[in-house]
Amino acid sequence: TTTTSSTRGKTECTQDCFEFPDLISRKVVVEADDQFVTGNAGGVLLAQLDRNQKIIERFADCFVDLRRPYLIEHSLEVMLRQRVYGIALGYEDLNDHERLRLDPLLAACCGRNDVEGKYRHAPEDQGKPLAGKSTLNRMELSAEALDIKYKKIAPKAGWIENFFIENFVQSLSKRTKRVVLDLDTTDDQIHGKQEGRFFHGYYDHYCFCPLYIFCGAMPVVSKLRTAESEHVEDTVELMDKVVKALRVRFGRQLKILWRADSGFARVELIRFCREQEVDFLFGFSSNKVLKRLARGTMRTVESMKRYNESDAEKLYKELRYKPKTDGWEEEPKYRVVAKCEVNEQGPNTRFVMTSLSDTRIEARELYEDFYCARGDMENKIKQQKLDLKSDRTSTHWMASNQLRLWFSTLAYLLVHRLRELIFAGTQWARATCSRIRLDFFRVAATVTTSCRRVVVRISASYPYKETWDAALGRLTRLLI
Repeated sequence: TTTTSSTRGKTECTQDCFEFPDLISRKVVVEADDQFVTGNAGGVLLAQLDRNQKIIERFADCFVDLRRPYLIEHSLEVMLRQRVYGIALGYEDLNDHERLRLDPLLAACCGRNDVEGKYRHAPEDQGKPLAGKSTLNRMELSAEALDIKYKKIAPKAGWIENFFIENFVQSLSKRTKRVVLDLDTTDDQIHGKQEGRFFHGYYDHYCFCPLYIFCGAMPVVSKLRTAESEHVEDTVELMDKVVKALRVRFGRQLKILWRADSGFARVELIRFCREQEVDFLFGFSSNKVLKRLARGTMRTVESMKRYNESDAEKLYKELRYKPKTDGWEEEPKYRVVAKCEVNEQGPNTRFVMTSLSDTRIEARELYEDFYCARGDMENKIKQQKLDLKSDRTSTHWMASNQLRLWFSTLAYLLVHRLRELIFAGTQWARATCSRIRLDFFRVAATVTTSCRRVVVRISASYPYKETWDAALGRLTRLLI
């Protein structure tokens, strides 16, 4: 069947019934017109965990809402939930919400009592319980400035930065003795003449270069930045915020280690670590002096490879070194570990610099177990970019693009807490966001509403039903 509707002089034909006569002896008919069927039943897991942890409730406190209360149909919390849950469920585009706004289960997850949209003010909005793309778009674009004339919602950037840092600090156990913090940047390719547009030679395109700070799998900072500089002062400022927040709770006895690749081996960051009495472990770019100091070890490795006729050989050498360049005069000589390797591609020498002077940590262990472990952070950034589309920074203004980045980070935080609290001890405890979405979020179900209940029924043939039941049981225990 085909329905025809007229909108502003345009005729739209929408087919909502499809027939497949060749599958079996009976005709198979697919109808796509039932509002009370959802493909996002797992959103209830996300929503209940969010209510228990009060994550978006606290996030909403970082906004100023100057709309007139008597004209509001969608509260700030409901819109934030709709946007963030949508990203977690795989609907990162605002256009997706023109259909999602019809979903009664998503409306219930977001906190709308009128899950069927029966009591909307405008007749054309009835049957649509959630906000449309235009309303959500205005919330994002209002991040540019606090416009009192149009009664917009405005985020307080400093408060949101502190929200993620404080949430990370409070998630740590009181028995925590040591914290390892990883820094890294990535590229968010941009198209068009957006604010902050700059060509980056390394990535070979116009992009933003957001800074991420993670502690294990927990996001701490996600700061959108332009690509024309390294923003060293801003990095030091963010590191200082994190260190101060940790010491407010744990005191100076907490050991803090900053870990990053050679792009962060700048004297300003190293001086900050020394002055704040925190440790660092940074990759360090090779130079003529370091290569000369490691030359003897490299010759030994080359001899080992020839003698053993192996594919690769490597040895480690310890040095004491500091550059003879401006800014380093007041710094002491730091411990440097050189990895001297010869493989099928030829000689390869890598260096790391650290303030860790503990001789019990051997050179090999320092490099392979401590430094190389930072590579796992790149997988976390990859999840945000590929699974949660954190690089969908396509608005014109930096402020609204930063808000989109925070929304993606918040969606990642919710999924991470779900893995940590609900799926602990299962194969999904270390699963990617996309794997959890596929197995537990995008679950088909029927929705039945009455004046007292909203009943969600999933299929009896759902393959992960046992894990689903266990997850619901753990959520119930969290409420006690």
